Amino acid sequence: MRAAMLLVHRYVGLLLALFLVIAGITGSLLAWNEELEAAISPQLFRVTAPPGAARMDPLLLHARVQARYTDALAARLPLEFSDGRSVLFALRPLAKGQKLANDQVFVDPYTGQTLGQRRWGDIAQGMKNLMPFIYRLHYSLALDGIGTVLFGIVALLWTLDCFAGAWLTLPNKPPSGDPARRWPARWWQAWKFRSGSAYKISFNLHRAGGLWTWAMLFVLAWSSVAFNLPQVYDPAMKAVFAHQRGLETIPKLARPKLAPALSWEQALPTARRLMMEQAQAGGFIVVAEKALLYDPQRAIYRYDVRSSHDIRHKGGHTRLVMHGDTGALIGLWLPTGAAAGDTLSTWMATLHMAAMWGWPLQLLVCLMGLVVTALSVTGVHVWLRKRRAGRLATG
Repeated sequence: MRAAMLLVHRYVGLLLALFLVIAGITGSLLAWNEELEAAISPQLFRVTAPPGAARMDPLLLHARVQARYTDALAARLPLEFSDGRSVLFALRPLAKGQKLANDQVFVDPYTGQTLGQRRWGDIAQGMKNLMPFIYRLHYSLALDGIGTVLFGIVALLWTLDCFAGAWLTLPNKPPSGDPARRWPARWWQAWKFRSGSAYKISFNLHRAGGLWTWAMLFVLAWSSVAFNLPQVYDPAMKAVFAHQRGLETIPKLARPKLAPALSWEQALPTARRLMMEQAQAGGFIVVAEKALLYDPQRAIYRYDVRSSHDIRHKGGHTRLVMHGDTGALIGLWLPTGAAAGDTLSTWMATLHMAAMWGWPLQLLVCLMGLVVTALSVTGVHVWLRKRRAGRLATG
């Protein structure tokens, strides 16, 4: 068993090393994504409020954006504001196959002025797309569809390798006469960092570093499967844990409906009323609004808020879905507390994205990216030394 685990860990690790180095370095940067975006492109993200000025009505901002971009659908109405920050509107094509020159618009919430635009992730547009391009590298090697699946397979192998690596740190069968009570003490040796030759330092960093950070490594690996390979993650989790009904269960229309009977001006108060009714019935509190979105593929509105069921420090994933024509309630999705599988997924995704607890978790996730990189590099170093030693022994 140990020999099989060693082969799995060695060759899976070698196969994944380059991918994990890229994911680790880019992940360290993405832990500070908002801060870096604002620092790199302050003209897009930062605004100064005129003296005595109040923010414009979100519906008015949305209407202005939609009027300016008649060749696209402004399918998202942002409702969350931060002092000194612009408002981001996402655009989507009106027809299948249509390619927009830009799909993000940045607006001053005090004046309604358009600050700039970009096509998310297109590095050809310059530095304003640096962080989105790093994000694309992180989850798909900037190859989009095929890269997303490839990185999903990498994440799945990484998840399995987490268990193989942990197994290999366990002590060998004790020699005859060795008391079983000494097993914890023998395993404790694997947790220690020791000095010595370059090879010994690499080996100990690889083994002990993997043990001390194992829980977070597993969270990063398995949540990556959720992001990139849901066709594997969802059945696996649903086989073990209960889940709520999601958007994927709502059928798509034969043809997208771009203009629902319920306008944005009618949909927002309707969504607010329905959410308040659900909050009262379910005994939870709505803390802040995030956004109202329209899905033309299903002709539904989705209203996102941060509630007492959310664990994020910004945004929110408490979601209400209603019919785009009638405003009838279709369903409510809670990020925690309603179903064990959804609660676990929410925690793993939030930890992966450093979206709670502020800068301490951002720093931890940043350091974990460096740990992933270091474990990959030290693993390759250990393999090269053992391979070289094997050749000398047989030469």
